[in-house]
Amino acid sequence: MSIINTAVQPFKANAFHNGKFITVTEESLKGKWSVLVFMPAAFTFNCPTEVEDAANNYGEFQKAGAEVYIVTTDTHFSHKVWHETSPAVGKAQFPLVGDPTHQLTRAFGVHIDEEGLALRGTFVINPEGVIKTAEIHDNAIARDMNETLRKLKAAQFVANNPGQVCPAKWKEGAQTLTPSLDLVGKI
Repeated sequence: MSIINTAVQPFKANAFHNGKFITVTEESLKGKWSVLVFMPAAFTFNCPTEVEDAANNYGEFQKAGAEVYIVTTDTHFSHKVWHETSPAVGKAQFPLVGDPTHQLTRAFGVHIDEEGLALRGTFVINPEGVIKTAEIHDNAIARDMNETLRKLKAAQFVANNPGQVCPAKWKEGAQTLTPSLDLVGKI
């Protein structure tokens, strides 16, 4: 069963954010767009490259009215040390969420039972707390936050323009489509 167009389930997690510990819940995700980026664990090899990519694009996510949350199965204490010791992770100005109980990884379908870790999952959530995109990768395949940003903007566009759809490789400002019988077989 897909989690697309379902509400984020209630949760409570601790995070390290801009030098302090905070609590993040499903209510934290409401009122703005959110991007949850699941990673296996802190202090791994590929994860810092993705955190750095998210950090390098964070200004664009903020301009789009979205908050980024990095989630691993570690604790918020581990995230503090990770942030302080990794030059790549140290660039993060968004919450680094700990999920040692695996509540979030299980709720989003990215938990690896045999390892107690998460798969690489990316989820765009609308201001009402409804999941609009889901992408899950094998842990050997890192993501491109430019593509995540593109998907966020596409989700925002269709939310603001009912009846329109974004075609393949759509970028902000590009032509969209209005589905109709007239288009069937003509594209």
